[in-house]
Amino acid sequence: MKSIIPLFLLFFLAACSTSQIAKKTTPEIQAAKANSIKDFKIIPLPKSITPTEGQFSLNSSTRIFAEKGLAKEADFLQSYLQLQTGLNLSVAANKASKNQIVLSLDSGISGEEAYTLAINPNEIEIKASTAKGIFYGIQTLRQFFTDGLNAPAGKIVDEPRFVYRGMHLDVGRHFYPVSFIKKYIDILALHKMNNFHWHLTEDQGWRLEIKKYPKLTEIGAYRAETAVEKNFPHSGTNQEYKGDGKRYGGFYTQEEAKEIVRYAAERHINVIPEIEMPGHATAALASYPELGNNTGPYEVIKWWGVFDQIYAPKEETFKFLEDVLLEVFEIFPSEYIHIGGDEAPKKEWKNSAQAQAVIKREGLKDEHELQSYFIQRMEKFINAHGRKIIGWDEILEGGLAPNATVMSWRGTQGGIHAAKENHDVIMTPTDFLYFDYYQDKKDAETKTPFGIGGLVTPEKTYSFNPMPEELSADKQKHILGAQGNIWTEYIKDGNHVEYMLLPRLGALSEVDWTPNELKNYKDWKNRMQNLKFIYDKMDLNYAPYIFE
Repeated sequence: MKSIIPLFLLFFLAACSTSQIAKKTTPEIQAAKANSIKDFKIIPLPKSITPTEGQFSLNSSTRIFAEKGLAKEADFLQSYLQLQTGLNLSVAANKASKNQIVLSLDSGISGEEAYTLAINPNEIEIKASTAKGIFYGIQTLRQFFTDGLNAPAGKIVDEPRFVYRGMHLDVGRHFYPVSFIKKYIDILALHKMNNFHWHLTEDQGWRLEIKKYPKLTEIGAYRAETAVEKNFPHSGTNQEYKGDGKRYGGFYTQEEAKEIVRYAAERHINVIPEIEMPGHATAALASYPELGNNTGPYEVIKWWGVFDQIYAPKEETFKFLEDVLLEVFEIFPSEYIHIGGDEAPKKEWKNSAQAQAVIKREGLKDEHELQSYFIQRMEKFINAHGRKIIGWDEILEGGLAPNATVMSWRGTQGGIHAAKENHDVIMTPTDFLYFDYYQDKKDAETKTPFGIGGLVTPEKTYSFNPMPEELSADKQKHILGAQGNIWTEYIKDGNHVEYMLLPRLGALSEVDWTPNELKNYKDWKNRMQNLKFIYDKMDLNYAPYIFE
């Protein structure tokens, strides 16, 4: 009898088990399985993900409902989903009971960039306290619909780690049409970036119409030719070089610039203009030589490097720059105005009687303090008009302007120094965030496409932590975030810009958005497959290596 009971129990348990397996294999139960965090392949990785059971299935009958004030966001969502799925969903005037995507404002969600995204079998709802938060929730949602029409159920609670998340583009060395600048902004929006740093003036070209000074674009926007790629004096010396013999240039009218600002604002991106001073000014000096240190004649530079030509620190120069900035203020509502301040050789000032007279008059120690005087004068003017300045970390030399924000590019030490002095900082070190450098050893070895050199892999970018450990808690608040830079000496067209930008922007987005303790490079590479699908749908040219 003892041997029969276990056998009976064995058959009973087996029958129960078989019954449970049969039940679990029905389609309804399978569709309602518990999801895993691994099913949420989002870039940048959200702050919190809670999977639940089930999934939402998108179909041609799905409707979008947006509360008052969110019509533009509903339009964006509709266009994104049509691009990715082919479905042209209707935007409904009234809320339904099921099969809908709801965009709603909730004042209980703190932080203008925070949002929640709840997915269940009946509906998807994005909530935020602002349209900006809703827009970021939409960028997350579109990543669910890449390889199919089903989104796993769950709830995402999300907000960015840093308030400043930026990308730069130099249009001084090479010029890009308005259509590409808009495409660039769309790429930034996909990655939840909120600042576009637009580098508009250079030795090789002045790119913004200034109506009071028309020669800036009549003369300064064009160079006689461009150095052939591998035969040039990179440091601005008089070495022999070979040019291509082709006049090159272009500029943005004020109306075109305003259109770009409007386009970016709809996507919740702030456009920060950069007007270089006191160096990188040769295009301006070619247009108005009286602003120089009597070292002309000047011409718009035809090759790359750092050049001795620099604005003279005289009243005519300050009046010119103030007039330029008054027009810049009218075009760009940005709180920040970037004034450059980098790579400004002091040779001309050392040899200028006028510059030396200013040093003596103002009680300055040397030419570095003269640059500080120059920057601080411009800062007072900019502050008086309700704006703030950003400068590259060279503005630390000779004494930092009182209210300046420092963009730390020569490593992070400049940023650390500035934060310790209670100045806000944006980290953009060359070793991690210069996207004109090669992003793969193969490209670097073959020099294909031809570039400036260096190597910054997506993994290197991903490893960067903008928050220095050596800063005390009360100083860490001054680290606003990080920015990637694309300098365009060797980047002649938008296709090449995209190749240098992607997929490294996916890494930077996670550096800026995701809590550092949640970052994992291997996991990031896996999740990037979703963005690759969207890159293809947007017809973007990206480096292929991490996807191989």
